[in-house]
Amino acid sequence: MVTGLGQIAYAVENVERSTKFLRDQVGLPFLFSAPPGLSFFDLGGVRLMIGRPQGAGVVGANSVLYLRCGDIQAAHRELSARGVHFDREPMALARMPDHELWMAFFRDPDGNLLALMEERR
Repeated sequence: MVTGLGQIAYAVENVERSTKFLRDQVGLPFLFSAPPGLSFFDLGGVRLMIGRPQGAGVVGANSVLYLRCGDIQAAHRELSARGVHFDREPMALARMPDHELWMAFFRDPDGNLLALMEERR
């Protein structure tokens, strides 16, 4: 029986470069590296595995990582100060009855799309 999401695979061209970007600029908690050329991060209990594409995967065209944060404005300022360049500044994308969905989009060194995400109540 499925009990939850355990790991996400994320295709990158250069694992070392992407490890430095995600660890040092984005600030994701680094867990470990393993052969052949894999790095692992903790995303709130879900493991993120980065590595070269497997099968029909294409770097920069397969996935979007939505990174939850409590204060998108503060997270945007912090990542910008670390050299992350944003495609789109923080903005409200949807208004639900009990919260607003805010996002800000940026790319990793391979062109993969990532987003900061805040569900503001």
